[in-house]
Amino acid sequence: MNDLRMHNPQPSQPSQPLLRLSTLAAALWLAGCSFIPSYERPPAPVAGSFANASATAQTAAASAPRVAADIDWQDFFRDARLKRLIELSLQANRDLRVAVLTIEQTRAKLQVARADLLPTVNAGITGSRGATASGAVGSTFTAGLSVTAYELDLFGRVRALSQAAQAQLLSTEEARKTVQIALIASVANTYLNLLADDELLRVTRETLATRQESLRLTQLKFDNDAASKLDLSQAQSLLESAKASLAQLTRQRAQDENALVLLVGQPLPADLPASLALTGQNLLPDLPAGVPSELLVRRPDVRQAEQQLLAYNANIGAARAAFFPRITLTGSVGVASSDLDKLFTTDTSAWTFAPQLLVPIFDAGRNRANLDAAKASRDIAVAQYEKAIQTGFKEVSDALAGRATLDEQLRAQTAQLNAEQTRMQLTDLRFKAGAANSFEVLDAQRSLFAAQQALVQVQVQQVQNLVTLYKVLGGGWKEATATP
Repeated sequence: MNDLRMHNPQPSQPSQPLLRLSTLAAALWLAGCSFIPSYERPPAPVAGSFANASATAQTAAASAPRVAADIDWQDFFRDARLKRLIELSLQANRDLRVAVLTIEQTRAKLQVARADLLPTVNAGITGSRGATASGAVGSTFTAGLSVTAYELDLFGRVRALSQAAQAQLLSTEEARKTVQIALIASVANTYLNLLADDELLRVTRETLATRQESLRLTQLKFDNDAASKLDLSQAQSLLESAKASLAQLTRQRAQDENALVLLVGQPLPADLPASLALTGQNLLPDLPAGVPSELLVRRPDVRQAEQQLLAYNANIGAARAAFFPRITLTGSVGVASSDLDKLFTTDTSAWTFAPQLLVPIFDAGRNRANLDAAKASRDIAVAQYEKAIQTGFKEVSDALAGRATLDEQLRAQTAQLNAEQTRMQLTDLRFKAGAANSFEVLDAQRSLFAAQQALVQVQVQQVQNLVTLYKVLGGGWKEATATP
């Protein structure tokens, strides 16, 4: 019901039964109406398909047994050590704990909103003492049950507030799922960074040993006038470069481990299972992307934004209902006595009933301002909902672009490493045969080390891209066992 206007009727007189009946009928009719605007889900402001998804990825959902959102994280990850770390994070991570407690807080607020639909009954004893017009002083004591300012929700104001609180609760539940999805992906990606750090440290230590041996041989040749000062300086430079890389990687690994400890929420246990190699994680490679419209039911962050929109939509109904009369009831029933000692021994009963009708006449524009604010909040929520969809579309498109190109990049990087290894072997043979100088050997070592580092970086990017794709497609909030 939009732009409703009300003409306040004059108080009915006992001689006007028809007017009294018509007023009652109008009130009952309005009580069955809702001032909450009809909700229509805003259209998704994105394209109908992902630009970076192949035809196979778009249609794989029809043949795949489950999409990402239906795959338990225990089934997606195969590394026992990683699974254990994720379990620990779900138990102790503070961000997830805050999200869970926020649900409980919002559930309590919903109960408060629902309690306003029913009268609050109190038991109490009151007393008063005062002088009458004749100068006599008297006391009055009462005891019994009372109801204070219970609102008859004829126009749905309280019900609208209750619906808004219900939507807020659902929003916090979706927010908890979003936090869990992000947490699982963060733990997995940080763990994979640690595996990459270990692999890079291994390569660097091997390179350091090789360069130390090269420097020893070059120094020996220099001492015997078989190598120049330039050759010696080049060998020393490459050795110091490897030492610098080792220090940098050692620091990076320590920082990545600290990040993992923060995500897990506790020090890493010493009895963790053995880990799989970086290239042996065996994650599911063919997650079906489907179409963008399916993000509305897959991603909890989009559903969270929609529940926020529903909450603000319900607040408009409460703001509209404030333009109409508000009826409150106050009453009590119990016993009364002029003597406190005889309050519960006398048979004197007492009761009061005080209904109140408040009709807005002049409020300096407060109700209109509240309605405008509620509508503006709803419009903001629409924009936030659309932005959540656009963000999800972008994240999925990025992950699909990675899946489409990282395989080729890994193949090319592997081929380059093989070529550099062959070059290193041939250059070393030529150097030993006197057909190559030390500069060529050192240059081959430098190129081989760079190719080894680049391969490890592409390997971790490829595995992390699969984790990210699982996350952005809505995977990770379902699990085989309940989280705390």
